[in-house]
Amino acid sequence: MKQDTALIIIDMINKMDFDGGEYLLEHTLPMTERLHSFKKELKEEGLPVIYVNDNFELWQDNVSDLIDECKKGRGKLVIEQILPDEDDYFIIKPKHSGFFGTQLSILLEHLEVRNLILTGIAGDICVLFTANDAYMREYDIWVPEDCVASEQEDDNENALKIIRRSLFAKTGKSTEVDRNEVFSH
Repeated sequence: MKQDTALIIIDMINKMDFDGGEYLLEHTLPMTERLHSFKKELKEEGLPVIYVNDNFELWQDNVSDLIDECKKGRGKLVIEQILPDEDDYFIIKPKHSGFFGTQLSILLEHLEVRNLILTGIAGDICVLFTANDAYMREYDIWVPEDCVASEQEDDNENALKIIRRSLFAKTGKSTEVDRNEVFSH
């Protein structure tokens, strides 16, 4: 994998205590273990991991407080499987996109990243909006289909279609794509 690539994990630290959260949890649980394994593989290759997460009204950027608060919700099972490691980056976002109102662009520039692997939830909202903003900033994008989930499977698939068609991103299962070829130009 190219060393100018980063794994972005979107909103996996999540209470899921909203209307529809039970459906999101149902679709997220099966992919969480795969995402955890994928993260481990990429870290072994030396790629940085950046969590980009909703703030849940905790604006002090204290990651441990955010995690503790989110574990109080139905998303606890997911959180426990995908906790950030000490050397992972963690960015708190105010809205849907990981770029809007955050230091993500500055961090990516500092890390000399040009290729983004976008994963997490919800595929049809925060992953899609982050992918759109990444495209607008001219990043190359890969969204592993088996590492994103939405409340409804159809919505997730529709988001992936938009990501492929309109944002020219690569998609495909994390286990079936040649990772060394995904960002070849």
